[in-house]
Amino acid sequence: MDNLPIIIGAMSTLQADQGLVRDLATAFPDKVVPSFGYHPWFTHWIALASYESKESHYRHIFKDADEHPEAFQKLLVHLPEPVILQTILDDVRQNLMNFPSAMLGEVGIDKAFRVPYDYITSPGELTPFTVPFEHQLAILEAQLDLAAELGRNVSLHSVKSQMATVELFDRMVVKHGEQWTKISIDIHSCGLSPQTWLSIERRHPNVFLSLSTVINSRSPNHRALIAACSSRRILVESDCHKIEDCAQRTWDMVLIVAEVKGWPVESSWEEVVDESQQGVVRHLENNWKDFVQGNHVGLSKIIKRTTRER
Repeated sequence: MDNLPIIIGAMSTLQADQGLVRDLATAFPDKVVPSFGYHPWFTHWIALASYESKESHYRHIFKDADEHPEAFQKLLVHLPEPVILQTILDDVRQNLMNFPSAMLGEVGIDKAFRVPYDYITSPGELTPFTVPFEHQLAILEAQLDLAAELGRNVSLHSVKSQMATVELFDRMVVKHGEQWTKISIDIHSCGLSPQTWLSIERRHPNVFLSLSTVINSRSPNHRALIAACSSRRILVESDCHKIEDCAQRTWDMVLIVAEVKGWPVESSWEEVVDESQQGVVRHLENNWKDFVQGNHVGLSKIIKRTTRER
């Protein structure tokens, strides 16, 4: 890690790795931007309120358990004891407060995900069960409330949930007002259509998108998304769990963005460059600085006024 040429964003996803991210950020504070939160793939492990037993909780989550009794019993063996949502929120709050530069992440919603029998086994066998969308959303919104309260930026996972994501942002603005527009939201490895993205971009100045070759290069849609996205809202990422591959994966997407946007790739670095002469790295650096800084309140008022004038 000491020889790593980049700073990494380390994302938490489930209860077991919150402490791992915390330890990594403590050991390498100059190399790691930590993020704490609970990914939608693990939200069935979380109970919104008290429950009678482990089995009763999971039967409540998987409404069709009686239709697949053998699959349910096979899965139940691998499932952990559920954790109450408030316990989760208290843990995330404490971690965020202990690391002033930490983000909330990775959190989100996913309508395509199917629960595997065992997360550790590879390749994993999938069950017939999915996590109810309303359950995912309740846990996501509780975490976003915390981000707005503490003023923390967010890494958001959104899969097959385009309209739900738009509606979520609209609700957050109404619920939190300027507290919401002060923080930045990154839709990571963004798979939205260009049309949906443009709708979000026009209405929500605090929302950015980032793209990765690991996920987005599977579909030609990512080039249209890059072309549609404002030059000031686009970011890149690796979305890769292998630290040795992160820099190259990120750079590969930098080159794709440069090609689509028609931005030159810098061969040298000048401290001051005219905006018209900026290359792809400079553009992305400025966008990252805007994301980290947050405080998009003024832009929100401008967008609202422009929308009314139209």
